[in-house]
Amino acid sequence: MGLIGHHHQRHTCKEAHSVSSFLLRYRKLPGYHHPVLTNDCQNASIYFLKNLESFGVDPSRVVLCGDSVGAWVMAAVIQALTSFPSLPQVTAQVLIYPILNLINFQLPSHQQNKNVPFLTRDFMFMCICKYLVIDPSWKDAMLTGAAIPLDKWKKYRKWLSYDNIPRRFWSQDPQPEILGPFNEAAYLETKHTWSAKISPLLSDDKTIAQLPKTFLVSCEHDMVRDDALLYKKRLEDQGVPVSWYHVEDGFHGCLLLFDKKCFSFPCCMKLINAVISYIKGI
Repeated sequence: MGLIGHHHQRHTCKEAHSVSSFLLRYRKLPGYHHPVLTNDCQNASIYFLKNLESFGVDPSRVVLCGDSVGAWVMAAVIQALTSFPSLPQVTAQVLIYPILNLINFQLPSHQQNKNVPFLTRDFMFMCICKYLVIDPSWKDAMLTGAAIPLDKWKKYRKWLSYDNIPRRFWSQDPQPEILGPFNEAAYLETKHTWSAKISPLLSDDKTIAQLPKTFLVSCEHDMVRDDALLYKKRLEDQGVPVSWYHVEDGFHGCLLLFDKKCFSFPCCMKLINAVISYIKGI
């Protein structure tokens, strides 16, 4: 089951010899805002897991998959499913260039790839503000960390700081990770981003430890590359088996182009083949 495009899911299921797939549909912008998307997907996931037999799904091979915003929502939903022990267990989650952190925008990938299509910083912030109903005037405060209270940064820095990013992903001259002067008004307007449903990296260790084995895909030329790297460390620190595939020539959204012929790139097929290989190996 997944939050990826229909063509991609159909191709993946065919190549991975999957007998069934379930593509989630959910209410979207501009008519609907948080938490509608997450709630829709969580309700659909619970229904799916309760009715695996009617879908012809082997309970031992349930894989939930998403890319980009879909991976963001899927990560939050799978965390929420740990509160439903009576449901069949998810076998694995596949998160393709997930967005998992809406707190720290000073990570190396945010600095290096802020103007790389298809996910530029300006476009991402426009979507964040619309979905979370945040006035765009708070953008600078969020970017500079001025919306982050010092006590919260001290508590969550161990999970959000770029100290957790392998040095090979740092630029030669990284900008220092310094919080701007605290702006209480900005914090009050954006404090819902500290929810684990919005920033899945912030879930407690107990929840993280219950997550299924995970396949993480990151792309080098992607503003949210480091979200995947931070989540990889969080999962591994809690003993969750993690497989990681980094697409050196990849960019955010490249999965969308894998079947677009002359508009496709080598990285597109590399990525989807890696996903297929992982699912086949389960």
